[in-house]
Parts: sequence; structure tokens; C-alpha cells
Amino acid sequence: MIEWVSAVTQGVLLGGLYALFAAGLSLIFGVMRLVNIAHGDLIVFAAYLGLSTTMTFGINPFLALFVVVPVMAGLGYILQRGLLNRTLGEDILPPLLVTFGLSVILQNALLEGYTADPRKLSAGTIETASLSVGGLSVGVLPLLTFAIAVAVIAGLQWVFYSTSAGRGFRAVSDNQEIAQIMGLNKAHVFGLAMALALAVTAIAGILLGVRTSFDPSIGGGRLIFGFEAVIIGGLGSLWGTLAGGIILGVAQTIGGKIDPGWQLLSGHIAFLAVLAIRPNGLFPRVDH
Repeated sequence: MIEWVSAVTQGVLLGGLYALFAAGLSLIFGVMRLVNIAHGDLIVFAAYLGLSTTMTFGINPFLALFVVVPVMAGLGYILQRGLLNRTLGEDILPPLLVTFGLSVILQNALLEGYTADPRKLSAGTIETASLSVGGLSVGVLPLLTFAIAVAVIAGLQWVFYSTSAGRGFRAVSDNQEIAQIMGLNKAHVFGLAMALALAVTAIAGILLGVRTSFDPSIGGGRLIFGFEAVIIGGLGSLWGTLAGGIILGVAQTIGGKIDPGWQLLSGHIAFLAVLAIRPNGLFPRVDH
């Protein structure tokens, strides 16, 4: 029995990492209805940026966040203002094609710059440290990751509903034309939304790099996990994204407990089951 409780606990904590993968996707879809195919590769890019930062300055990966987060946020703003805003419109195909092309460029650039060898960020003893809770051994790093995920999503929720920037996000999401008439620069608002999304992506990339090895080809898998968490939770719902990540993580760990070969398959089955029963996700955002 304790083994199953441990598997569920590990799945919940893994869900925190998946929620971080998904939070940026959820935010930009909620604000501008943009599906970013390059999101997974941007997570991996952030991990490599963290690797370069730690190697250059000889610092802990968590300290590298102070470099990687603002760099990724700035990149997000420039990318949105300089490229992605030009693709937005009634047709969903142009942004899909452009972000797919960006994904290919990122993968090949990382392959050229860092080779295909797997890399990992070293964070010291925190990687193997654990706590004993009621007979369960809980890793400190997964627990920290989950706590960061909750804090990040709570922060995004606060920004979205309690700040002037958040009011701008909601205004352009509800009606871009009226928002423009009322004086909002939607290009700037979209740029800020992408900057915020890639700041979260930077956190996800560093935590991914500390948790496991990575290479230029794994972005597609992280994108799938992010998409599944977003859709399970409900499009545009930030807390729903956390719930979706947890459901995905628990499904994977329980599947892996039954048979190691079922780990990823179990997550996909859970995703399809939710999609069949609740096509809009479990907690879709309701616009008033």
C-alpha cells in the first residue's frame, strides 16, 4: 500500500514540473489565442542558457535564474513584437507554421552549438536530499519544484486579475478592437504576455535541467506534456493547468508502477479520457 501512496505522491510532485511546462502555453493562449509549437524547444533553450551561465560564472543553477529569466523575458518580448504579432489574425495556420519553423531553427542551433550529447545542470546535494514524511521518502528537489510551480501560478493569477497589465491582457483577450479603441496598444500587450510566458519557461527549463539530462531533441516531448496539462485543466485556466499537470503526473507514475513501459502511455490515455468526457477540459476559463 505504501508503494502506491508513494507513486501517487511522486506523480503529484512531477505534476508541478508539467504545470511549469504548461503555464506559459496557457497564458499566451488565454491572451492571444496563439499556439506556440516552439514552446518545448524554448524550455530546452532556457536549460542550455542556464548551462552556459553556470559554466561561465561558476554559480548554482538556481542563481542562474537571475540571468536566464530576464534574458528569456526580453527574448519573448522581441520575438512577439518582431515576428509573431505579424502572424496573428483570424487564420490559425500562420502562427503554427512560423512557430514550427522557429522550433526547427532552435533545435538545429542548439545541436550546432552544444552537440547532441546529453547535458545536466548540477545543483549539488539538493538533487539527492530527501525528507521522511509518515513513512514516505519525499525528494527535496521534487518538493521544491512543486512549491515553485504553485508560487508561479499564484503569481500569474495575481498578475492576470489584480494588476493593470493583467487588465490589459484580459481586455485584448476579450475584444482586441475595442481594447485598441480604448487606448491599449495590443502589440505591446501581446509582447508583455509573451515576455511573462517565457520568464516562466526559463524557470521550467532550469528545473528540467536540474532534474534530468537534456539534449537538443527533447523539446517535442516537453511540448506534448505541456499541451496535455493545459487541455486536461482547461484552456486559459491557470489553476486548471496545475490540476492538469498533477493528473498527468499521477497517471504516468501509476502506469509506471504497473509496468515501466506504460509510464508515458498512461499519461496519454488519461489525456484522451479527459478529452472524451470533457472536451473543454476540467476547469475551463469562463469569460464574463
